[in-house]
Amino acid sequence: MKLHPRLLVVLALLVALPAAAKTTADHSKFKELQGPFASGEEVTKVCLACHTEAGRQVMGTRHWTWEYTNPQTGQKLGKKTMLNGFCIGDQSNEPFCQSCHVGYGWKDKNFDFKAETRVDCLVCHHSGGYRKPAGMAGEVPTQRTELPPGSGRFVEPVDLAKVAQGVGRTRTENCGSCHYFGGGGDGVKHGDLDSSLDKASRELDVHMADKSVGGAGFSCSTCHESDGHQIAGSRITMTAADPHGPRLRGDTAHEPRNAATCQSCHGDKPHKQGALAVELLNNHTDKLACQACHVPEFARGGVATKMAWDWSTAGRLSPEGKPIQKKDAHGHVIYDSKKGDFTLAENVRPEYLWFNGTVSYTTQDMLIDPTKPVPINTFHGSPDDPLARIWPVKRFIGKQPYDVEHKRLLVPHTAVPDDTAFWFNFDWTKALTAGAQATGMPYSGKHDFVRTEMLWPITHMVAPKEKTARCDSCHADAATSRLGSLAGVYVPGRDRQPWIDRLGWLAAAAALAGVLAHAAVRMLARRRTTIGSHHG
Repeated sequence: MKLHPRLLVVLALLVALPAAAKTTADHSKFKELQGPFASGEEVTKVCLACHTEAGRQVMGTRHWTWEYTNPQTGQKLGKKTMLNGFCIGDQSNEPFCQSCHVGYGWKDKNFDFKAETRVDCLVCHHSGGYRKPAGMAGEVPTQRTELPPGSGRFVEPVDLAKVAQGVGRTRTENCGSCHYFGGGGDGVKHGDLDSSLDKASRELDVHMADKSVGGAGFSCSTCHESDGHQIAGSRITMTAADPHGPRLRGDTAHEPRNAATCQSCHGDKPHKQGALAVELLNNHTDKLACQACHVPEFARGGVATKMAWDWSTAGRLSPEGKPIQKKDAHGHVIYDSKKGDFTLAENVRPEYLWFNGTVSYTTQDMLIDPTKPVPINTFHGSPDDPLARIWPVKRFIGKQPYDVEHKRLLVPHTAVPDDTAFWFNFDWTKALTAGAQATGMPYSGKHDFVRTEMLWPITHMVAPKEKTARCDSCHADAATSRLGSLAGVYVPGRDRQPWIDRLGWLAAAAALAGVLAHAAVRMLARRRTTIGSHHG
């Protein structure tokens, strides 16, 4: 795929600029940042003295609120209350989960979302040496700390003055420190996001790979542009189809527009090959998302992703009553007493479905049918929908607790060290009771486990053009085609229509007859010419 010429020039200039040329301030020279600092909030106060609007901007984003009302479905979503098939839910587990919040001190429902000094500037703008360990409610250790208490394991303090003096533009590593590690580990959730992207090869991601190895040298923010700290692109509200040309500076014809789509740079007719091939390839964009061909497999960087998680087996202990772990031949944990059984995989071919960008979610207040798999989320779209395209997805299989009487999914209290947390007592009744109290949902005291499914859009790990999905990986028998038996699109090589086949064979026969007739005429003409020359 090729960028629009004007965009190519702009992006090349931006990427090629040395780091020093991208900032107008050397923060190491600021007197106010010399420290010492006793907390992250003290650093934030200094940041806000110059960046006066930044705090309020951040507080207006989903990165801060962890809440969002989907305008298409009306559902109130966000990490604060949404369910998933991995760690299941945030409520009652805030001190652990909120290590990935862009703030300090969110340990329970009493967190002050209006306090600007609670905003964590460093987590997105540090250039190294910064961490927010799970279990500290998003706080930063400023002294040697035993974590968890009584474990005998310690985390070392962060030098906040040094970190503050080194701030700059957001790097891929900043975004990845949270987005790679959702669900409790590297690459667990998404499948197309893991730490291998920090040092991506060209074969792994042609955009994220450094220019020195033939990539474009992008960071996350190259595509996920920020305007007033509002960041383009979200799996909660996606743009499945963007049938427009490249975004050009000053062009407002199609605004507001998601800057993170492929088409915002490449346009909706991106292929520039020969006259015949270009039409064939560009016609695919009316049905296929770019990612369907250009992300042939996910989890390609050497980091396995979780494909299944069975909570029902959690709680098994050794003969001595101690928690256990089991690993496979590759060193992956496939059983943990705290969490149950896992299935992991690498180099996974996605599933494909029609998707129009609208996603609805099963929330904790909704009734479920435990006799069949419960969809944690549903991707909407159909072949007749002009906004739908065929998208690649990761299908994650879970098995998680639900209330047998109330027929609702449950959120267990797991991660905070106390007598009701499952990871510390392996008592489901206590853990589910505490979780229900935190979420405000009733709990009958009777639970079982139900199979769940959750879809994750695949949109990173973009392969170079020579490594995209082969034509015959889709145009093949349904048993081997990437698209399987997906309805709503006619795929030559997979689908059979007798009259189309007859027309095709007739066309081939006619072409063959034409070639033979042409050859016969040429041979006859040549023979006559030869005979004539002899008589002459």
